[in-house]
Amino acid sequence: MRAVLTRERIVHAAVGLIEREGVDALAMRAVATELGVAVMSLYNHVPNKAALLAGVAEYVMGGMELPDDPGEDWRVRARTLIRAFRKAAHDYPRSMTVVLTHRIDTSIGLRPAERALAIAESAGFDGEMAVRIMRALLAYALGAQMREVGTTKMLDHLHQDPSEAFAQLDPVEFPHVIALAPELARHDPEADFEFGLDLLISALDGLPRASR
Repeated sequence: MRAVLTRERIVHAAVGLIEREGVDALAMRAVATELGVAVMSLYNHVPNKAALLAGVAEYVMGGMELPDDPGEDWRVRARTLIRAFRKAAHDYPRSMTVVLTHRIDTSIGLRPAERALAIAESAGFDGEMAVRIMRALLAYALGAQMREVGTTKMLDHLHQDPSEAFAQLDPVEFPHVIALAPELARHDPEADFEFGLDLLISALDGLPRASR
């Protein structure tokens, strides 16, 4: 017996297609093929491709786990929030680009922002400073993921060992790159992420509080 066609099934199929083949492969007909149904049957649940993309963005954001304990130190809570965002980006790396470029249901899209603002408030920040801290936390989570993906692509496109490729550069123009080639070729995204996260939290912790 064929499963009942629903918006949830359609969106889930779209997410799977994007993760497997990329955003450019997404089309109503391709999703219909994924589900083994006629393309026109999709329109009873999703009016157009734009609505489908919005559904994909909502799926990724809505599935993000945001555990929080208001009794914990704000620095611990901030790390937990950023790591949750990072996990969503890791789980759905290609769909995350849809999150960044398409409108999301307000209540779903603003949940991470609400959590970040609450964390900033618990740390003693308010008003404009709290908003800027929220933006910094979420920007780091997204920026770290984009940098990681970009670094992986760059290393994958090299036709030889990265350290050997760096060694062939002009030593006058790239003395530091050549000297640190082994370190540059060593890709440890988790260590890089945690290092940057520590820097960010330490910097935020040093800002003046409104409550002090």
